[in-house]
Amino acid sequence: MKPFPPLIRAEYLMKYLTLLVAALAIHSSVQAQEAKLNIPYVGGGHERHVLDVYAPAGAKNLPVVFWIHGGGWQAGDKSDVQIKPKIFTEKGFVFVSTNYRLLPSVDMETIVRDVAKSIHWTHEHVKEFGGDSSRLLIMGHSAGAQLAALICTDDRYLKAEGLPLGIVKGCVPVDGDTYDIPAIIETAETRRRVHGQPQAKFGHREKFGNTPEKHRDFSAVTHVAKDKSIPPFLILHVADHPDNAAQAQRFGTVLKDAGIPVTVFGARETNHTRINAELGRTDDPSTKALYTFLEEALKK
Repeated sequence: MKPFPPLIRAEYLMKYLTLLVAALAIHSSVQAQEAKLNIPYVGGGHERHVLDVYAPAGAKNLPVVFWIHGGGWQAGDKSDVQIKPKIFTEKGFVFVSTNYRLLPSVDMETIVRDVAKSIHWTHEHVKEFGGDSSRLLIMGHSAGAQLAALICTDDRYLKAEGLPLGIVKGCVPVDGDTYDIPAIIETAETRRRVHGQPQAKFGHREKFGNTPEKHRDFSAVTHVAKDKSIPPFLILHVADHPDNAAQAQRFGTVLKDAGIPVTVFGARETNHTRINAELGRTDDPSTKALYTFLEEALKK
């Protein structure tokens, strides 16, 4: 058998080297980040009582980012994290992403209590993965933003788990529209009414319990008060979305009036999906605001 001509040998060598470099890059990424998936946070619980933990290799006493996915409280999954595990572990964080049960199989209070239980598990066990439970930051997108904001203002949920609200060093809700639920209900229903459109069959009114008392009780703005150990907030939102921008500004004003450190950052030239997907990119303005906030929050 004749040997390959020099040019062909060079071509095969380049292909081999390209594949080798790619394989080494993948191996390096795996080595740099250790992932433990589908960890139960309730013994004998529901199939959605699970969370994922991502940590740098050899992690020890690192701050912890606890992530709550969105999906309208009806959909979504803890795996919907885009580049966040890679970015946060590279920055020296342990990253935890949780599942919770969903509407309409359970009610809203059950969902919030599921999230509180997963925070309890994280507080008790994150040290096993190199995390520091005294430096916990809670974040979430969309429906997860409402859950993060509520957990970090209504201390009843963490207290039910034997935890003080003071364990949370910072909260970052990302583009939520339900920090003031009565306001968004009135806004959405008025818009449909004046335009002659039918009302939603399962909108915010129904999702949050269909009574004014429950709507107020699931609103983070209701529970903001001084001397509750409410953590500092960074409220990220899409600047060009009128409802989400109004909700962010409303929530930010309530926090500020109570003397709680808060930054409201409106991201431009983006949308509800992209502000979440691009969080962690070096050229992303929301990410820059986030890093500044985390640095300040972890000083305390």
